[in-house]
Amino acid sequence: MMDINQEIAKLDFTKAPKGLYEPIGYTLEGGGKRIRPTLALMACRLFGGREEEVLPAALALEVFHNFTLLHDDLMDRADTRRGRETVWKKWNANTAVLSGDEMLIEAYKLLAQLPAAKLAQVLPLFNKMASEICEGQQLDMDFESLSLREVSIADYMEMIRLKTSVLLATALQIGAIIAGADEGQQRAVYEYGINLGLAFQIQDDLLDCFGDAATFGKPIGGDIVEGKKTFMLLTAYKEGGDAFETQFTALRTAANQDKIRAVKELYERLRVRSCAEEEIVRLTNRALAQLAGVPQNMETERLRQLAQQLMNRKS
Repeated sequence: MMDINQEIAKLDFTKAPKGLYEPIGYTLEGGGKRIRPTLALMACRLFGGREEEVLPAALALEVFHNFTLLHDDLMDRADTRRGRETVWKKWNANTAVLSGDEMLIEAYKLLAQLPAAKLAQVLPLFNKMASEICEGQQLDMDFESLSLREVSIADYMEMIRLKTSVLLATALQIGAIIAGADEGQQRAVYEYGINLGLAFQIQDDLLDCFGDAATFGKPIGGDIVEGKKTFMLLTAYKEGGDAFETQFTALRTAANQDKIRAVKELYERLRVRSCAEEEIVRLTNRALAQLAGVPQNMETERLRQLAQQLMNRKS
C-alpha cells in the first residue's frame, strides 16, 4: 500500500519567494491524521482501482484541507495546531491568507493531473465540496453572534456536515469514481463519510473539554473560553434550559481556567459527556451500516476498523 506521507513529502515547496512557499511546506510537514487522502486511496482500492490513478486527487484533498486550516486558525486566532505554532502566529496574518490562497491553487493544480474523463466527473464534486465548506465556516461564525436558544442541535449538525463531513465524504466518492464504482456504490461510501465526519467532529468537541492537551495537540477548553456553539454546549442548554444559560452567562467574566472548570462540572451534572459519547456511537454505527452496499473485501474491513479507531481516538 502507498505511504501517503512519503507522497506528500515529494511535493516541492522550496521555491521562491520563500515567504509564500515556506509556510506551505511547514504546514504539510506538521503531520496530522491524513484521513482525507487515505480515504480516497481506500475507496479506490475498495472498488478495484489502482492507487496511482487516484493519487493526484488524494494529494489535492490533503492540500485543500490544510489550506482551510490556515484560514480557520487565523479567523479563530488559534495559536497552536498539532502541537506547533499556527502559520499566522509564526509568521503573520497576511502570510496565512496568501499562503493559504496559494495552497488552494496548488490543490487544483494537483487535481488537474487526473485524466480528462475522470476530471470531468471529479471537478464538479470537488467544487461543490469546496463551496459547502465555506458555507459551513460562515454558519459557524454566524452562530457566534446568536444566543443558545437561537441555535438548535440540528442547526449545529448541519453546520458540521458542511464544515467537516463533506470533505471526508467527497474523498471517498472521488476514490470510488476513479475506480469506476456505480452511483449506488458512490452514494454508500459518501454517506459513510458523512456520518463518520459527524462523529469525528463531536469527538473533537468532546476532546476539547475532556481530552489531554499533550495528546490533543492544543489547549483543552478553548471552545468553552470562546463560548463556541458546540454539541457539548447546545446539549447542555437542551438539558439544563434557562437555568444553565444563566449559569453559563454568569461565568463570562471568570478567569479562563475557572470558567473551564465550572462549565465542565455543569456538563458532567447534565450528562453532556454521556450524551456526546452516545451520539458518537450512534453516528459511527450509521456509517458502518453504509458498508453493506459496497464490495466486501479487505478494504471494507479497513473502513470498519477506521471508524472504530476514530470513535476511540484521543487526539
